[in-house]
Order: sequence, then C-alpha cells, then structure tokens
Amino acid sequence: MTAPENPAAPFLRVENLAAHFPVERGFVIRRRVGLVRAVDGVSFDLRKGEILGLVGESGCGKSTLGRALLQLIRPTAGAVILQGRHLTALRGALLREARADFQMIFQDPYASLNPRMTVFDALSEAIQAHRPVPNSELPARVTALLAKVGLPPRAQRGYPHEFSGGQRQRLAIARALAVEPQLIVADEPVSALDVSIQAQIINLLARVSREMRLTLIFISHDLSVVKYISDRIAVMYLGRIVEIGPAGGVFEHPLHPYTKALISAIPIPDPRREALRSRILLAGDPPSPLQPPPGCPFHPRCAYAVDRCSQIVPALEPQADPGHAAACIRAREINPA
Repeated sequence: MTAPENPAAPFLRVENLAAHFPVERGFVIRRRVGLVRAVDGVSFDLRKGEILGLVGESGCGKSTLGRALLQLIRPTAGAVILQGRHLTALRGALLREARADFQMIFQDPYASLNPRMTVFDALSEAIQAHRPVPNSELPARVTALLAKVGLPPRAQRGYPHEFSGGQRQRLAIARALAVEPQLIVADEPVSALDVSIQAQIINLLARVSREMRLTLIFISHDLSVVKYISDRIAVMYLGRIVEIGPAGGVFEHPLHPYTKALISAIPIPDPRREALRSRILLAGDPPSPLQPPPGCPFHPRCAYAVDRCSQIVPALEPQADPGHAAACIRAREINPA
C-alpha cells in the first residue's frame, strides 16, 4: 500500500546512499583486500512528476546508483525514502509489494525480456503480479499498454526476437508501465539505438511521464539527450554527485570543473562555431573506485586544484542560484557572480 502523500515532504529522498563491494582473494581462505566504492555517499531529493537526468562518464556509478535506489542492489549504507516509506528497511513480502510503485527500464531490452514469452504473456505477468485483474480484462489492458507506447494490437502475439531494437525498448517501457508505477529509473535506455529511434523513445518517455505524472530518473552519458528531457541534472564522478541543479542552469552556468569539461565536449552542429570554441581537456584517466584519491575525488585531473583540494572532501553545497549545488571548495572563486 502506498503511504499517504505529504505535500511538504519530497516524493523521493536519498540520504547518504552508499554501495560498496568487497574485493577478495584466495581459493580456500578468502580474505578481503580492498573495497570498491561504486556509490559513496549520495544524497538528493525529487518532487512528484520531476525528471532527473543523471550523467557522468562510464564507471562513475550511475547504473549502480539506479539499482541501489530500487533495491536491486542492497545499499551498504544510507536510506531511500519513497513517499515516507523507507525502502532500504523493507524485506521479503513487504519489498515485493512495494515494487509496484517503482520500476526499471534497462539498457538492453532483449536481455530483460524473456525470449520464451509472448508480449501478451510478459505484460500480463507484470499486471497480475502487482495489480491483479480478472483474466477477461487482460486483453484490453495489454492492448491499451501497447497503444500507449505506439505499438499495434497484433504485437501482443509476437516474441521479443521478432521486433527491432526500438520496438523492444517500447515493449520494455510498456512492461514497466503495466504495474502503474510512480517512479521509473531508465538506465541508458537509448544508448544502443539509432539516433532517429533515440528521439522517438525519448519523446515517448517524456510524454508518458507527463501524462501519468511519473517521477523519472534518466541515466545517460549523453548530455544533449539529458538536457532535452530533464527538469534537473545531477552530475556524478567516482561514486559521488558533484553538481546538481536545474537543467538550464547546469548547462548555461556549470559550477564544478568536471561539469565544465563535460559540457565543453558536447559537439556543436555549426562547424564555424565548433572551430572557434575551446574545449577543456582533462589530464589522465578517472581514478579507480578501489583506490580513490584523498580529498576531492576530482582534484588529480582538475585545472583549478590547490593544496586544500587533496585534504578536504567537499560537500554538495548550494551556490548563488536557487536549487543549484556543487561539491567544490573553490566553486565561488572560479564562478564569480
């Protein structure tokens, strides 16, 4: 059962969420030799119906964070609170009951759809598992779901291998919508699709989010896509959120040096403007989450770093613009008002 909505409280609250994975060696006697800090103290709030874009380079912890939010990976520490209900404290039947309120759309729909089940069976299974209806109503429900994602009624008789990549992703979206969730995490849902198909899927997600007032966390490494669909953007680096704010504010006035570098790498369609602009090239590779650097995780690659940056772990603090925060002790110095 969904907890009553409190207008004053955020729809989703994430508090100091961490997902650490031990690294062990030895065949007979296993001993821990390290700890991968895939997600390391993430906090943010979301309003009902808001779309949050989560960006960052490969290996920064985006997908792990998405799975930890939905309890597909059990967090090491922290709390995920959905409408006042602590998901991290739920177990067994209580967690299964709660899953009707949150769903995930995976990057590869072919891997997430059962190849032995028809579309009708896959969607019916989701409905009956969480929102049971009489069997006589299932055909109409499945047909309505397919229509919502732009597929014809005859699609329900097909198997996943009979559809294109874009159609399979539409089926994955339909299956997520089948249980009438309130929160959806979409993990790189368009990265494996052609550019023209990407636009269709993004528009579909934006439309159903608006029509159903869904709260959506859209994970991607493509900042242009994230800017188009998101109300707010959170930038991750080495397991932490280093900047979060309104989509327009993050793109027009990035505060964190890492965000500045990401935005400078977005290609500009105009060749003359592209030739004139300067890009920020980062030195070296991202540090390993197995051995993160002391202090600010970005300081070894940051052009603005000073000695203090290797000694202080910066908190995600509000800056001059409302709702815009950055985890950088020099944010105000390098971004004069």
